[in-house]
Amino acid sequence: MAECEGNYIRLLKLLPDLDENDQWQFTVSDNAMHLGDLAIKVTERSKYTTLLRIWHQDDWGGWLQQPELSVRMYHDARLAEVVGYQKQRHFDGRYRYPNPRMRQPDEKMQINQFLAEWLNHLQQFGHSAEPVTFPY
Repeated sequence: MAECEGNYIRLLKLLPDLDENDQWQFTVSDNAMHLGDLAIKVTERSKYTTLLRIWHQDDWGGWLQQPELSVRMYHDARLAEVVGYQKQRHFDGRYRYPNPRMRQPDEKMQINQFLAEWLNHLQQFGHSAEPVTFPY
């Protein structure tokens, strides 16, 4: 739960205009090196929840599958939980090991930690790829 609370806060910091916009584009770079592009898109809105699709957009030559997450933000509970990873849905809280899909016993926790690390990295090294205009 603490990881989901932190992810909710991280997303609000990155997306302060969540109520007005449906899509964001970020470029991630470290000094002069381009590390990739990240896109976030609202795919579903309701009174108490927002479903986001977050994915890496660079072409890595097809030899490596790029990360893609579906994240549900629960505004009443102030939580953001990964509900899909690499187009797989529904993750149990714990798994027996071994299991038919060979998921780790704490798979759900690991993908929520991955989201936290990804958002922290984006906050540290990312910047908006969209043009910014200033009113005169």
